[in-house]
Amino acid sequence: MDNRTITRADLAEAVYEEVGLSRNESSDLVEAVLDEIADTLVTGENVKISSFGSFSIREKGERIGRNPKTGVEVPISPRKVLVFKASHVLKDRINKG
Repeated sequence: MDNRTITRADLAEAVYEEVGLSRNESSDLVEAVLDEIADTLVTGENVKISSFGSFSIREKGERIGRNPKTGVEVPISPRKVLVFKASHVLKDRINKG
């Protein structure tokens, strides 16, 4: 398996090749989509992309953790975490290779 990471530039290049927009327009389009997803998540709403998956924010409460090196208990403050759940279509596509 190749450990290559897809970047924003790669996405913009793919849009450029598939859709035929200019490179600048393709880059702007990718940025606009990613900004819209991020802005929606910041407001606490879920993002669902059909046949791909859904993004949501989950609240994690305060809890007590332990430093594995020293064994000292430390409080972990409450925070929000991003959760991605892949759709069955994407899971099937990944498993078929």
